[in-house]
Amino acid sequence: MFAEEPVTVLPSLRQRRRAVATREIVDAAERQIAGHGPHALSLRAVARDLGMTVQGLYHYFPNRDALVTALVAKAYDDLADAVTAAVDAAADEPAARRFLAATEGYRRWAVTHVERFQLLYGAPLRHYEAPAEGPTTQAMRRLSMVFQREMFDGFTTAQLAAADTRALSPALQAHLEPLFPHGSETLPPSAAALLLGAWGHMHGMVVLEAFGHTSFIGEHQAEIFRMAMRDLLEDIRRRIPTQPPGTPAAP
Repeated sequence: MFAEEPVTVLPSLRQRRRAVATREIVDAAERQIAGHGPHALSLRAVARDLGMTVQGLYHYFPNRDALVTALVAKAYDDLADAVTAAVDAAADEPAARRFLAATEGYRRWAVTHVERFQLLYGAPLRHYEAPAEGPTTQAMRRLSMVFQREMFDGFTTAQLAAADTRALSPALQAHLEPLFPHGSETLPPSAAALLLGAWGHMHGMVVLEAFGHTSFIGEHQAEIFRMAMRDLLEDIRRRIPTQPPGTPAAP
């Protein structure tokens, strides 16, 4: 007997119209953020831009928080896409250069989309709280995985577990243990500490530039950033042993 071919269920006309309307609302909200900043986001202004009533907008987003959640998740996804594209463009390069490409992609997106970057990492929107384990969390994890993969590419779990992070307290080790998936296991606490420290270093420099705090450096900001990221990666790699302790030396 021939196997039955799977049946593809196409979205209904109503579902397609709803998807189009939802995209238009998100696009209008992004335009408002780009023009006035995230704290000026107004459902009334978004509805007016689309020629609809606020009550009509509520058919697609029941409240402001639902729209903000969609905007934050999309911004994280767009940032992750930019970082992934930068890594893909360096696919034939060694892992170190791919990591540096990822940091460059992160910086370029941030300084090009300052208002949306501010939505992610600026002062929190008043009264907004992201849903626990919701789309914003998932989108942020996707971004984190890109950096984790490129930072630790080529190292075994045993090497990462033996990384020199000085002494982590037992409480911190227990907290870090389950945070980052690493294949079928989780990233060792020492490597998780390195990852978080590196992200803080990179992100801090990008925030300073994107929010105008290093404008006195002028056109040299990109060069300063690249130098700092090379030094950061060299320090991380010095902390990871070429062989984990207890490995027999090569004859």
